[in-house]
Amino acid sequence: MELTLQQLKQYDGSNSSNPIYVAIKGRIFDVTTGRSFYGPGGPYAMFAGKDASRALAKMSKDENDVVSSLDGLSDKELGVLADWETKFEAKYPVVGRVV
Repeated sequence: MELTLQQLKQYDGSNSSNPIYVAIKGRIFDVTTGRSFYGPGGPYAMFAGKDASRALAKMSKDENDVVSSLDGLSDKELGVLADWETKFEAKYPVVGRVV
């Protein structure tokens, strides 16, 4: 499946009949099993329906960081992002790509 960033927003958990997706480096993960974390009111709800690469790299919950851009990230931050990606790969299925 290929989704634009605009289409990805439909999978933010606000419609309980849709799965919840979070993208990392353009890969879309189905995090529906983590609804208590990524669904509305959850501690990571701001990542749902978005590419959260920058925010995860910076360990940030600032809405301004919940974007796909990796510009200007340090090697350490890129390493943190790689760790997050590995955790997601182990826990959630990849269902598509952001185009």
